[in-house]
Amino acid sequence: MATSNVSPNSESSESEKSTSIPKVKLWTMFRLGLFQMALGIMSILTLGVLNRVMIEELRVPALIVAGAIAMHQFVAPIRVWFGQMSDTKPLLGYHRSGYVWVGAALFAIVSFFAVQVVWQLGFSLQSGWTTQTSGWAALLALIFALYGVAISASSTPFAALLVDVSDEDNRSKLVGVVWSMLMVGIIIGAIISSGLLRQITLDAPLEVIQIQVNRLFLIVPGIAFALCLLSTVGVEKKYSRFTMRSTATNREDKITLGMAMQVLTASRQTAIFFTFLLLMTLSLFMQDAVLEPYGGEVFKMTIAETTKLNAFFGTGTLIGLSLTGFLIAPRLGKKNTTKLGCVAVAVCLIIIVLAGTTANAKFLQWSLILFGFASGVTTTGALSLMLDLTAAETAGTFIGAWGLAQAMARALATVSGGAVLNLGKSLLTTPLFAYGLVFAIQAVVMLLALALLNWVNVTEFQRNAKQAIASILESELD
Repeated sequence: MATSNVSPNSESSESEKSTSIPKVKLWTMFRLGLFQMALGIMSILTLGVLNRVMIEELRVPALIVAGAIAMHQFVAPIRVWFGQMSDTKPLLGYHRSGYVWVGAALFAIVSFFAVQVVWQLGFSLQSGWTTQTSGWAALLALIFALYGVAISASSTPFAALLVDVSDEDNRSKLVGVVWSMLMVGIIIGAIISSGLLRQITLDAPLEVIQIQVNRLFLIVPGIAFALCLLSTVGVEKKYSRFTMRSTATNREDKITLGMAMQVLTASRQTAIFFTFLLLMTLSLFMQDAVLEPYGGEVFKMTIAETTKLNAFFGTGTLIGLSLTGFLIAPRLGKKNTTKLGCVAVAVCLIIIVLAGTTANAKFLQWSLILFGFASGVTTTGALSLMLDLTAAETAGTFIGAWGLAQAMARALATVSGGAVLNLGKSLLTTPLFAYGLVFAIQAVVMLLALALLNWVNVTEFQRNAKQAIASILESELD
């Protein structure tokens, strides 16, 4: 039997040191949330501006656009390495903050290079698809992969920082505040970007679009980097409990993709619930790369107007997240709340298609508010249910495994949306039908997820999954 080398005196010393470290107050929680706000703002540039410009203005095939953008999600497994690095190798004198700052600087810089490659790709397409065009497309995919690496380098240590500065009694509140700020960032990012792009008319020449978009990609990443600094400077030094905690736990940043798949298929119930979450993610995010082009091609909206669509979706999502936790889930229960959300998402996706038949921009905006609300209900219900579907001893492992797998599922959803749009444009007669095919398939996938949810059994999960996951973790340690 292993014995501990820690003496009672040292334990007492650590306890005293822990009580001497102040707890994070609500103001600091919101301050930390500025990092997530920055990520929300940056997401608007890739999935709110560049996708529209490439598909609609530059006529880059949707599958190429979606595939390139999704590369920043496909490299998500590298966050395992950054998590381990931040545990063992301090950067700029800090275990977490140094990685956050360097990663934020890199994703701000790389985003500007990405848009320069976008122009070259679009201009080379004007004379048809050539070897040079293929080279630019490959370079764009590589740059988005580097962008994803930079995001991982900052976001994973930041997630670890949230663990370091919190205790069990205030961690859920901290996480709730910080992650809500992500949606606030999406809304603010959409409004700022729309304002900076309002000078671009519907038929503006490419030279004008290039000047305005370049200006956007200089200003907004700079704002995001400043927010990352403001969020974290001084926090780790004042609040971190890292030095008195063991790092040998199975946190999210310790879990490899292979281990995640083992955990998520450990028993019949884990496999069922994982498949449900996979289908749910595919349904919620297939429109990521095609929504703004839909607004441009079918509704004849300007780049500024389609960028602002994210604000309508984000507002609906924020309301959905808030009301579900406080009003809907306590009354209906977590599983019924998730079912309600799935049905509402499917209905909203059909309404988005119907909006296209009117070409009325206001109709689309309201349908996106409803879609965002339904997405918030579904997400909150599903995540709450997931917390019930495992024992406390393995909750961190299961959530970490899902977090890694979800990033890959989102990447697959983005690519699938572009692929379906390409297929629709080649087979169907009008843009509305092509885009409608994407939203209709999303609705069908969500109904399949709903059907699978009926097979989820909380009692069976808690009875069998704990032992199955524990066996996997033991084999990983052997």
